[in-house]
Amino acid sequence: MCDLYEQAPALHAQGIHLVSTDEKTGIRALERAEPTKPMQPGVAGQAGKIECQEYEYIRHGTQCLTANFEVATGKQIAPSIGQTRTEPDFVAHITQTVSTAPNDQWIFIADQLNTHQSELLVRWVASQIGYTDNLGEKGKSGILKSMSTRAEFLANPEHRIRFVYTPKHCSWLNQIEIWFSILVRRLLKRASFKSTDELRQRILEFIEYFNATLAKPFKWTYKGRPLMV
Repeated sequence: MCDLYEQAPALHAQGIHLVSTDEKTGIRALERAEPTKPMQPGVAGQAGKIECQEYEYIRHGTQCLTANFEVATGKQIAPSIGQTRTEPDFVAHITQTVSTAPNDQWIFIADQLNTHQSELLVRWVASQIGYTDNLGEKGKSGILKSMSTRAEFLANPEHRIRFVYTPKHCSWLNQIEIWFSILVRRLLKRASFKSTDELRQRILEFIEYFNATLAKPFKWTYKGRPLMV
């Protein structure tokens, strides 16, 4: 995985998309009960006042953002926002992403969540790469038998669309987690939303703004060696 991060510019030049993807679930649409009081400068020898945010809020539900961080450019591409993160949701997200360049090669970095190694995803990838052999039956035989057999198929480096999975308990290796922290700090932490529709729109507007003004590759220095012995 770290080798792929290092190779990202060269892969991008060859038309190969290296994408870090994951879901940020439970993004709350919280409306502050009272407006935030802005900062005030000091006057006549008196100290200024810091911004004051109302601590009481009204809940308007949650949304799930499935995002793609393009490693070579630092941009977000083809984000999906909805209420759930089911197997069909993830397959729909990957379908939407690949459709932006349907004939290109795609490498998705993801964690080992079961929806990232699902039967639906295997069947979709098989249909896209022209795989016609018998896939077997979920829980019984063949490629579909278990999560490990499905993951092995999805990670096959010979496939035009493939997945590279972070080791268990190592989701921090996925660069999308860094971008999620940017989203929280710059938009979600101190915002107020009157509805899930407003939350969704504000996230999409932030992504558009981020891509236009802030996007750049992360300086990834970790080489994959153990941090402890």
